[in-house]
Amino acid sequence: MLDFERFEWLSFDCYGTLVDWETGISDAVANALDAHDIRMSKSEILALFAEVEPQIQQGGRYLEYRRVLRRVVTMMGIKLDVQFSESEMNCLVNTIGSWPVFHDTRDALRAMKSRYNLAIISNVDDDLFAPTAEALEVELDVVVTAQQCGSYKPDHRNFRTALERMGIQKERWLHIGESLYHDIAPANELGIASVWVNRGHGQEGGATRPTDAKPDMEFHDLASLVRAMGLI
Repeated sequence: MLDFERFEWLSFDCYGTLVDWETGISDAVANALDAHDIRMSKSEILALFAEVEPQIQQGGRYLEYRRVLRRVVTMMGIKLDVQFSESEMNCLVNTIGSWPVFHDTRDALRAMKSRYNLAIISNVDDDLFAPTAEALEVELDVVVTAQQCGSYKPDHRNFRTALERMGIQKERWLHIGESLYHDIAPANELGIASVWVNRGHGQEGGATRPTDAKPDMEFHDLASLVRAMGLI
């Protein structure tokens, strides 16, 4: 059980935790595949994405996320024996700014902002995140993107950059994320308290790699976390 009173800063993963990236990814890829008369379930698309994306992110020198997403779609096409058009290869890049915000995100962030400073640590480019930042409808105190760090979570550099910008001791920081692989595992390794927002509870598959990382606490949505914090 966490003592929420001891924290000054909350940091969030964005896509998956605040934004429904699984719907955004699966809808965009399904539309691209539809032009080639290929039908895949949401879980099949996400499983393929979860396989390919980390390979490209961790495959050598840093690539901006728009290039990662384009290569992800290209690689998915190769695995499915599909020749995507130029616009289809950009289906994720062109839609990320409009991926849906979870229904509880805005209210939760506003409630948390009344007590805490808020940060984002996201595997994204600055310009791709800009429309999402507006959609969240809350003032963020720190934003750390992969583009700024030249690396992708679970790389520790992204978390250390956030810690430096927040200017606090780790004991005053709580990290909140949906991905055990990208967020909870590195938080554990760095001694950062963490909450897993298990939005896919009871569902098969997902857009991130499985891991046995253990959070300090687990909730199925942000509304439940806000209640546990005593903010509503």
